[in-house]
Amino acid sequence: MVARFVIPYADPYLLPMSALLTGIGLTVIYRLNPDDAFRQGLWIVIGVAFFALTLLALRRDYRLLERYKYLFGVGAIVLLALPALPVIGTTVNGARLWVRVGQFQFQPGEVAKLMLIVFLAGYLQEKREVLAQARPKDLGPLLLIWGGAMLVLVQTNDLGSALLYFGIFLGMLYVATGRLAFVVAGLALFVGGAFAVYQFVGRVQDRVAVWLDPWERAQGAGYQIIQSTYSIGNGGFAGTGFGRGIFTTIGGSDPSEAPRQLIPFLNTDFIYAALAQEVGLIGASALLLVYMLFLVRGFRTALLADDGFSKLLAAGLTFGFALQTFIILGGILRLIPLTGITLPFVSYGGSSVLANFVLLALLLLVSNRAYARVT
Repeated sequence: MVARFVIPYADPYLLPMSALLTGIGLTVIYRLNPDDAFRQGLWIVIGVAFFALTLLALRRDYRLLERYKYLFGVGAIVLLALPALPVIGTTVNGARLWVRVGQFQFQPGEVAKLMLIVFLAGYLQEKREVLAQARPKDLGPLLLIWGGAMLVLVQTNDLGSALLYFGIFLGMLYVATGRLAFVVAGLALFVGGAFAVYQFVGRVQDRVAVWLDPWERAQGAGYQIIQSTYSIGNGGFAGTGFGRGIFTTIGGSDPSEAPRQLIPFLNTDFIYAALAQEVGLIGASALLLVYMLFLVRGFRTALLADDGFSKLLAAGLTFGFALQTFIILGGILRLIPLTGITLPFVSYGGSSVLANFVLLALLLLVSNRAYARVT
């Protein structure tokens, strides 16, 4: 209702596709754990409320965000640093990505991602002509954000988070300047920096080793990805049927022994493996097509936008969404080392739900202005 009256010219497909992905995720989570589904449902309601509030707050002109770009940049740095604090920072599954305050736990990196995109959209819009000249003295931002990505990698012990933040920067830098050389140089810097960090960060070494040969550590770090691979393979072409997947043991010889989950963190990191087993290659491919259509509509919005900030904001939001989806799916399918990033709109997690609904609201605001101009 809010979208209908506040942004009547917005892209008509983005919101329904987001609702479809959210519904699929909630259904799978309920099938795996009804208690988690109830909590996820509450977060979805809160996420929709934040979606509506974002639309209402920025309905006049979302471009006022550009005025506060440096505030957003500082805020992103602060949020990324929070998990490193000794009292509130929490390590989950080997990665220090979480902050816990009492019973409340959240992942500040999800919000930091959005703040970073807003900052980069404003900064690159202001400096793109200077950066396009590619003078050595103008490469400071590239080196600075590369250094920040390396610090994130060392702090969180998570290669995926560093790749996500730095990848968003490279994608937006290419959109702003049109210079492929920046992307090549940035990727070379990231690979070199990641290799250097690999030499002394044990968790990164473990992730790479499991990626190369998980069966060598089948009873340890490789167990999770091996079980995920079996789950996807068991789905075959058409799937086992919804509700018929095997995700828990049947218990042991002791009658009092409760069944345990075959794939740890199934409804967060590995929810795609559960879905692929029950709906098979056909259903899993259909899910990926929905993501691809979301990206097509997002980049179309960026192309139709008539000012630099709007173009960069829409491109950054869409590319960040795409890169996050690729990183988690690539890890599950062993295309790249596994990380703890969530699958947008589908995985269990309140921080991810809130961030994705705010991302959707910003993208719809940009599309509303772009489509209103051409209709």
